[in-house]
Amino acid sequence: MGGECVQARTETGDAAVAVYGASGHTGAFVVAELRRRGIPTIAVGRRPAGLAGGIAARVAAIDDPAALDAALADCAVVINCAGPFLDTASPLIDAALRVACSYIDVTAEQASAQRTFADYDAAAHRAGITVIPAAGFYGGLADLLASALAGDDATDAVDTAVALDRWWPTPGTRRTGERNCVPRVVVENGSLAPIPTVPAIVDWAFGSTDGTQAVVEMPFSEIITIARHLGARRVHSYLNASALDEVSSSGTAAPTAVDALGRSAQRFVMDVVVSDRNGARRGRARGQDIYAVSAPIVVEAAARLRKPGTHRRGALSLAQAFDACEFLHALSSAVTVDFDHA
Repeated sequence: MGGECVQARTETGDAAVAVYGASGHTGAFVVAELRRRGIPTIAVGRRPAGLAGGIAARVAAIDDPAALDAALADCAVVINCAGPFLDTASPLIDAALRVACSYIDVTAEQASAQRTFADYDAAAHRAGITVIPAAGFYGGLADLLASALAGDDATDAVDTAVALDRWWPTPGTRRTGERNCVPRVVVENGSLAPIPTVPAIVDWAFGSTDGTQAVVEMPFSEIITIARHLGARRVHSYLNASALDEVSSSGTAAPTAVDALGRSAQRFVMDVVVSDRNGARRGRARGQDIYAVSAPIVVEAAARLRKPGTHRRGALSLAQAFDACEFLHALSSAVTVDFDHA
């Protein structure tokens, strides 16, 4: 968990946060959360049509470095909500490095998060910025839970399981699924390894509310964020089979808003079990709408990065950059978290 404390060159108390992909489904939630918290916001997108109304907006195509630099030049942080992140993360991070603007994204794509950690840690140190990939529901929330559960002893294993009562995929989720053909990986014997051709199916007890459900091995970016710093010899992730069937079906509809916040009716539960020589400990997070809940997570991170003073620099997971328990407490209005012995 190394990293120096430095003051970012562009960080000021009233500096804006840019949202790339502000007109997208998740981007709209992020813009709304920034506005709710009174944080100056700049919507950035590839086309002027569809950018959030009522706030500053700038147009910058992902393949236009000069436009990206101009869009981020006076911002403290940029939050990237535009997938596929295999295509958007590197150009935006490159621009953030050039203008000394910290970077956060919400990717669930393992390959994108892995590439960000591998390619940008040293450069972020030199630029005095923080780069945090996969800070949304999958990579970020799971990393916070696992880190809060980890003790002083070496971690033997981390297992995560997610149950969604429904999964209505956004168009962005479908585009990412078509683009992301990189084999999925888990951690075995302390190293990343591909999952079996036929993924494991097991029964997982989610508690009295959600019961025991069949889950399929389906790792997302949490494998990469957890492996980044916890040093577990084994990390595996599962998703309930019914949700996987829905997101895999071309006939499943997109999410529909059911409340004033624009959230769908989807409910989620995320279980994380951390094991070491002292036994197993479980953390469980519950909430509504996996797309919407990414907004308070990344906005909380951005709010911390834009404050004057010191922050850790480099390419970091969310739980490397911030204290996991304290960060989870800050999310209590959006996510209900419980800890117990597994």
